[in-house]
Amino acid sequence: MPGLLRGVARTAVIAGTATAVSNRVSRRQAGRWAEQDNARQDVDQQAPAPAPAPAAPQSHADDMTAKIDQLRQLADLKAQGVLTEEEFAAQKRRLLG
Repeated sequence: MPGLLRGVARTAVIAGTATAVSNRVSRRQAGRWAEQDNARQDVDQQAPAPAPAPAAPQSHADDMTAKIDQLRQLADLKAQGVLTEEEFAAQKRRLLG
């Protein structure tokens, strides 16, 4: 019986240590990601995304094609993390409005 208790105690200590290490690594990674997000937001606030140049008068079909292309570009920038959700919505309103 003492051998069994010793084995259970050893397993509990190992599992507890592994959990503590895992939690510490997770907290450290979350902190690093938060720092990167804050740095990215600071850069975004300092240099707003350039607005697309106004389009020259075109036919209605060409105008819609250009708008769709610009929306795709905005969506790509948002997917890459260059634009935030709010910036994307503002640019989309400006483009469609």
